[in-house]
Amino acid sequence: MTPQPDSLRTKRLILRRWRDGDMEAFRAINTDPEVARYFPKCPTPEESDDLVHRLTDFTKSAGIGPWAIEVPDEAAFIGFVGCWPTRPQLHFAPAIEIGWRIDKKFWGRGYAPEAARAAIDDAFERLNVPEVVAYTTVANEASRRVMDKIGMIRDPADDFDHFLFPQNHPLVRHVVYRIKNPVNPAR
Repeated sequence: MTPQPDSLRTKRLILRRWRDGDMEAFRAINTDPEVARYFPKCPTPEESDDLVHRLTDFTKSAGIGPWAIEVPDEAAFIGFVGCWPTRPQLHFAPAIEIGWRIDKKFWGRGYAPEAARAAIDDAFERLNVPEVVAYTTVANEASRRVMDKIGMIRDPADDFDHFLFPQNHPLVRHVVYRIKNPVNPAR
């Protein structure tokens, strides 16, 4: 396994390893009700920390995980983006998924697709994964637009009810998007 690099650069961003100071800023982002409106519930600061630890542990165990996103000369931390192994309970597991979460002050600037594309390219080039998946609740149109912008494709046959939501919850239904590795598209 080739280890995940310490950082990646895009045209406008630095994707880098997490620093201790990022946790407090992430708690503020992650526990913002507007950012968390598509979650089963707004996470507590402790749950936010647990998420970071769970996802960054993949960097060691799987060679892939989330990066902190930095906007040079503007913001040291605006959120995260990265790929990691998806939860085994999901019908499309095992798979590598991509996810992102960005401070709402930076929404609408194109940072999510720019960072996500770099993370997917890293997974394809460094680890030669055959595809990357992403999923969100049907109502999360902003994330779905990011998935479209980075070339992911939805197959309605993949839609599912997410086990973290009660069956009668309005956000239980989720959509799945996929992007194939152009060099190694087959498993």
